[in-house]
Amino acid sequence: MRKICVVVGSRANYSSIKSVMSAIQEHPELTLQTVVGASAVLDRYGEVSNLIEKDGFFIDEKFFMLLEGETPVTMAKSTGLGLVELTSIFDRLRPDFVVTVGDRFETMSATLAAAYMNIRLVHTMGGEVTGTIDESIRHATTKFAHVHFPSSEDAKQRIIKLGEDPDTVFNYGCPRMDLVKKEIENTHEPIFDELAQMGVGDQINFSKPFLLVSQHPVTTEYGDGESQIRATLEAVIQSGMQAIVLWPNADAGSYEISRGIRKFRESGESVKLRFFKNLPIATYVHLMNQTACLVGNSSSGIREGAFLGTPVVNIGTRQNKRERANNVLDADHHSDSILAAIKKQVEHGKFSQSTLYGDGSTGAKIAELLSKIEVPVQKVIYY
Repeated sequence: MRKICVVVGSRANYSSIKSVMSAIQEHPELTLQTVVGASAVLDRYGEVSNLIEKDGFFIDEKFFMLLEGETPVTMAKSTGLGLVELTSIFDRLRPDFVVTVGDRFETMSATLAAAYMNIRLVHTMGGEVTGTIDESIRHATTKFAHVHFPSSEDAKQRIIKLGEDPDTVFNYGCPRMDLVKKEIENTHEPIFDELAQMGVGDQINFSKPFLLVSQHPVTTEYGDGESQIRATLEAVIQSGMQAIVLWPNADAGSYEISRGIRKFRESGESVKLRFFKNLPIATYVHLMNQTACLVGNSSSGIREGAFLGTPVVNIGTRQNKRERANNVLDADHHSDSILAAIKKQVEHGKFSQSTLYGDGSTGAKIAELLSKIEVPVQKVIYY
């Protein structure tokens, strides 16, 4: 039995790999090992570890690596702490493959630990082009990884251009589409009643149009987060629509956005807004499917939004150059620009579905491939 160790470090990590975890757990020739840390074990980020266990996964190890502050300095130091912790965990678990997701700083911790310990590394969602330090982390991880599961054909070709063997690069789509497809197809009853008991702020009437706001810090624009989220919230208020506002991730600058949200909320300006630390993946999918427009800079607007046809206003540089379908309209960090884009997207309504990032059958394909692929530990550049 091959042991496949999946490292989850955030709510975005989990939604990006959950279907793969399920497929590995169900595969007769694989054993799933689940390691959870970083923001995924902290209450102020919603403690995603509780959701993981609720979904039926056994957590083999938890680790703590985040230093307070959410600055470039603490992010760098946290990466080092993650490397120390994950090295010990991998030594205890002895996995055959380590699976790391995307481009966050905990991804780099897992990558370096596996590489120095001669453990074969599997990387999902590589090869994409965006803004922030994530760009560098993503491509660096590609050069350490032994098996690649990009989410689009363009990303696949970019990985090969980076010198990776084409026989190790598989475009099966994005695992997040599996969750979207399953939830939309299988859920027939409204699931929003629970939200009345969660979060803070004004209640949302889900029989009327609402906005969904998800905005994270841009690490290369550290210091601008508070003004950026204020511009977004001002535009949302000016739209006159009710809105759900989600807390940011744990990247450098998170505190600035959180502070901006708190100030806005406490000033009494947040009429028709309700704020949430974290939401179950299923709930978030249905909110995206029903919202009049997703506003912010989350990759979910690019990925899940394309599959669902959700109108999206993408703000700023965080998703620069990432492939997108025609459901995305860009805006800069000025309330007038954001408001104009919101009005245009709301007026347009739903877009047609795009399978740019997969058709919802990714997890099982990845698990099956991991059950049989053979790759040497020593990597060589392909040319």
